[in-house]
Amino acid sequence: MQRPGRHDPVALSVADLSHRIGGRTILDDISLQVPVGRFVVLLGLNGAGKTTLFSLITRLYAAQQGTIRIFESDLRRESSVALSMLGVVFQQRALDPDLSARQNLWYHAALHGMPWRQAHRRITEELARVGLAEKADRKIRAFSGGEARRVELARALLHDPRLLLCDEATVGLDIKSRAEIITDVRGLVSARAMSVLWATHLIDEVQSDDLIIILHRGRILRIGIATDIVRESGVADLNDAFRQLTEDARS
Repeated sequence: MQRPGRHDPVALSVADLSHRIGGRTILDDISLQVPVGRFVVLLGLNGAGKTTLFSLITRLYAAQQGTIRIFESDLRRESSVALSMLGVVFQQRALDPDLSARQNLWYHAALHGMPWRQAHRRITEELARVGLAEKADRKIRAFSGGEARRVELARALLHDPRLLLCDEATVGLDIKSRAEIITDVRGLVSARAMSVLWATHLIDEVQSDDLIIILHRGRILRIGIATDIVRESGVADLNDAFRQLTEDARS
């Protein structure tokens, strides 16, 4: 098992986190870390608790038990500081379809209190980076699913966050759009030293050297490099290792 060392820089630290909804345990005493400058995969089936975890990290829900730190800032006691370092692409679409791409980004910039000059510069930069500069004034409802996702990614990065959360960011996209989004996000890790927590149920989105966290029914089954998990499971590939771990958890 590979984890950050005691003194290694950590972008996200979750410790002893539990959460219940309607009397049902959704997350059960989980702990994990996202090292600085790493692409970390949170791998789990639908219903594993990935979206609930993201809702707690983004303060959509208040954590009932446990601690969450973003670059050492405690989310409960220093929420403004912690959240200012966080960018998020949610599973559910979160753009106003009747506004243009540019207008959606201006609205996000206003929520972050960005000065006009800075907002204008960052909106221009991010729309160009995701290849949508020429469509900036087109309404979101006229965009393809992949294009809308790229706008959401541009919006998440507008305030220069240090940690990016992506919750099933490729769901519903075609193969080409999926590949473009994943390649773009992975590129941010090397280009900007971005820290990324990428939640997915799709094993083909995992690379062999990725640090992965396997979440199943609210519990973490395994944390480690993908190739190590496969080797230690004694199976042919990550798909088989994942199946073995989740089936063992049911028995």
